[in-house]
Amino acid sequence: MIERNLPLSDETPTPEPTFRDDVTVELVRSSAQDADVLFAARVSTAGEQSLEELQKDPERSKGLINFLMRDRHGTPFEHNSMTFFVSAPIFVFREFHRHRAGWSYNEESGRYRELQPVFYVPAADRKLVQQGRPGKYEFFEGTAEQHKAVTEAMEDAYRQSYDRYQEMLAAGVAREVARAVLPVGLFSSMYATCNARSLMHFLSLRTKDERAKVPSFPQREIEMVAEKMERQWAELMPLTYEAFNTHGRVAP
Repeated sequence: MIERNLPLSDETPTPEPTFRDDVTVELVRSSAQDADVLFAARVSTAGEQSLEELQKDPERSKGLINFLMRDRHGTPFEHNSMTFFVSAPIFVFREFHRHRAGWSYNEESGRYRELQPVFYVPAADRKLVQQGRPGKYEFFEGTAEQHKAVTEAMEDAYRQSYDRYQEMLAAGVAREVARAVLPVGLFSSMYATCNARSLMHFLSLRTKDERAKVPSFPQREIEMVAEKMERQWAELMPLTYEAFNTHGRVAP
């Protein structure tokens, strides 16, 4: 991860900009376990059951979750909840908000608070070169010269845009107006709440995995968010996670 504070010109007010090449994903609240799937599925045939009853036969429970995943009986996977705190560039959130079913979002607002100068710059291993046509794009490593050009261009543009933003605020311009000069590489933050079914759909589209039956071609930056979410969810619901991978990473 890079994180650099660079001095601004004498005319530019503080705070100084920070440049990041990573994202933050934290599971802040959850009510999600494999037993939630079992409760929901078995009520249709056995009525209400206690947790002790569900845990009597672990292999049967694992088999039921696999059956539900394989045959795409999806609703039992909705009876749980996870809330993540996400800090990422604005352009990641614009992709993220395309996921609407089973998701709730609350993002920080540039109307109500002064936005902080934290900006995204790709890491050295981020592929920079795109070739091909829509639907058949391929991405390749960039040269050291290309990465230097990207870094310098982004950092210069970020400094200038945040300078103009601060000047407008100092002149008494409303935050909701002044923010228009800020780029989509600016970091924002949000709480995102979902259930396991909606998260699986998100992961099926926003990660690239050799186990997937249906190929996906996510932008790397939203894939970075998805990978961190996946690791935290896997610890909460290991049987569901295993079944998701076994059956091709297709949301039920």
